Amino acid sequence: MGDVAITVPVLRAFANQYPEVKITVVSRPFFKPFFDGIPNLSFFAFDEKERHKGFFGLLRLFQDLKALQIDAFADLHNVLRSKVVRTLFILSGKKTASVDKGREEKKALIRPENKIFKPLATMFERHAKVFQELGFSVNLANPIFPKKAILDQEIIDIIGNNNQKLIGIAPFAQYDSKVYPLDLMQEVINQLASTKSQKILLFGGGKKEIQLLNSLSKHKENVIVAAGKIKFPQELQLISNLDVMLSMDSGNAHIAAMLGVKVITLWGATHPYAGFSPFNQPLENALVSDRNLYPKLPTSVYGNKKVESYEDAMRTITVEKVVSSVQSKFSVSTNVN
Repeated sequence: MGDVAITVPVLRAFANQYPEVKITVVSRPFFKPFFDGIPNLSFFAFDEKERHKGFFGLLRLFQDLKALQIDAFADLHNVLRSKVVRTLFILSGKKTASVDKGREEKKALIRPENKIFKPLATMFERHAKVFQELGFSVNLANPIFPKKAILDQEIIDIIGNNNQKLIGIAPFAQYDSKVYPLDLMQEVINQLASTKSQKILLFGGGKKEIQLLNSLSKHKENVIVAAGKIKFPQELQLISNLDVMLSMDSGNAHIAAMLGVKVITLWGATHPYAGFSPFNQPLENALVSDRNLYPKLPTSVYGNKKVESYEDAMRTITVEKVVSSVQSKFSVSTNVN
């Protein structure tokens, strides 16, 4: 999910800077709402279960796209399936370009010995470079964000409508090494909820996560579990109305950022230097684990690698630091209306 959300700010910038160019985004149908409202952009649903399944399905995908009179192919994913389609476009004489994920640089960043600890190009910069190779220079310096969505009545019925500051919290991630300890997150929620002019909305997915979110809410009046109660497009509406999102290094951080919301991120095994920090967020919004106590950090690009004795690294991010960082974001707006 995060990989798709990361493409949105670049595509929005491209669409606004090149209004004469038509963009066709190929992705799973689930992600279509990400691209709603972007001018000159149409969405092509990738049918991975039937029509576009397997190698012959990719051939059909190429034929489907070829019928759209595609002039150039930008591969922002650079995985096996997209490489196959890209190769077919090359063989048909079309111009193509693919994202350089910087794998060797990232290996140097996460290796335990002789680590090269420096900021790498962001994924947004890497995606912009793809379009540059196709002849389109994309400026990301002055981003345009969508307006806050008008909330459906169903959402208002769940969260109320009393002008409280809205704080989103997405406490989970794909890997445990990126998840802030739940006992500390409980303290964060308790402290934020103690201010009654603030409403905390908890995001997540799946039965297990929803159960944990219900436990974290402690049935507080101003702590609401949004997960499992609304459909995904409505969840995007709600996130666009947040004053700030507190998230792990996860898809929710990128979703909030693509909508122009201020995002505080907490980092464990991973690090913003790898280039996955949410779009248009200052480095001060990324709260990282203490490298003096855990010098091998970052130990992973995606969080899928565990290092013995590093399980408690995120406990070095104090509750007080998290709460103060969230509170500090209420006075400054990044959403362009």
